[in-house]
Amino acid sequence: MAALGATIALSERIVDGPSGFAGVEATPEWAAEIKRLARERNATILAHNYQLPEIQDVADHVGDSLALSRIAAEAPEDTIIFCGVHFMAETAKILSPEKTVLIPDQRAGCSLADSITAEQLAEWKAEHPGALVVSYVNTTAAVKALTDICCTSSNAVDVVASIDPDREVLFLPDQFLGAHVKRLTGRENMHIWMGECHVHAGINGDELNEQARTHPDAELFVHPECGCATSALYLAGAGEFPADRVHILSTGGMIDAAKAAKSKQVLVATEVGMLHQLRKAAPGIDFQAVNDRASCAYMKMITPAALLRCLVENRDEVHVDLETAARAKSSVQRMIEIGNPGGGE
Repeated sequence: MAALGATIALSERIVDGPSGFAGVEATPEWAAEIKRLARERNATILAHNYQLPEIQDVADHVGDSLALSRIAAEAPEDTIIFCGVHFMAETAKILSPEKTVLIPDQRAGCSLADSITAEQLAEWKAEHPGALVVSYVNTTAAVKALTDICCTSSNAVDVVASIDPDREVLFLPDQFLGAHVKRLTGRENMHIWMGECHVHAGINGDELNEQARTHPDAELFVHPECGCATSALYLAGAGEFPADRVHILSTGGMIDAAKAAKSKQVLVATEVGMLHQLRKAAPGIDFQAVNDRASCAYMKMITPAALLRCLVENRDEVHVDLETAARAKSSVQRMIEIGNPGGGE
C-alpha cells in the first residue's frame, strides 16, 4: 500500500513541460518509487560521477562512463537507465546491443563529444593518409566507428605509447588531454584536434594558482581535460607546490587517490558533481572545488523528475545502428586489448 500511495502522490504532481514530471522533487518517497519501478521493469540505474547527488544516491552503480558501460554489459537486467550524457548511453548500447538503454533526458548532450563530427573526422583522416586515429571515449558512436583505438583519460598515454613511433597519430577530440599525452610521450608526429569540454576548459590556471597559494597544505586533483592541467604541472615543476601533492587524474582515479590521500584538504579541478563521491569515499577530508561554478548543465538535465518520467513512460530510448555499433565496438575492444583501461573519462 505504501508503494501505491507513493505512486498516486507523485502522479498527482505531474505537470506539462519539456522534462515531463517537472513538479517532482527528490524525497524518500521518490527514492522508494524509483527503486520499485526499476525492479518492476527489470532495470538497473547507472549514474555518472557528475550527476546530481540525489541521482547518484538512488542509482545502483555510480562511476565514470566506461566503467558504467562495462557494468551495463555484465548486468543481468534487461534495461539500462543511464543517468549521464548521450554519448555515455550510446557506449552502453554499443557494448550491450541486446539490451534496452534509456536516458532520462535525450537532450543531455556533451560539448566535448560535439566538438568533432564523423564528417570532420573523415576529412581529417583524408588529410593524413596512413595515420592511426585515437579517440577519447567522450565521442559519439559515429566517431568511434571511424576510430582505430579508443582511450580513456587514465590510459591515453599507454594507448599512444603502444603505437609504432613512426606512425602518425590523430588524437581527438580533447586538446588538453592531447597536450597532456604529447607531453608525457614526447611524440612529435601526433596531431591534436582542438576540441574541449566547456566546463573543464573554464577551470583556468589563474584560479588554480590562487587556490594553491591560499591552501599550501592541500593536495591537488586535476582532471586532464582541464585548461589548468599545464598550470598544475608548472606549479610542481617550479617548486611552488609540492610535486607529490599534484595529481593529474581521471574521475575513477580521483576516487582511488582520495582513499589514499594524506592531506586533510584536497582541491579538486573537475566538474563539481565529483565532490559528492569523493566526500563519500574519504569523509575525513575537506574536498573543495577549484572552481565552484564548474557545473555541467547537460549532466544536470537528469533531474529527479526526469528519472521518474523515464521509468514511468519507458523513454527516451537510445539507438545505435548495428553497423555503426559493430565498428565502434571494435575500437573499444582494441583499447581493452592494449591493457586495463582503468578509469574512464
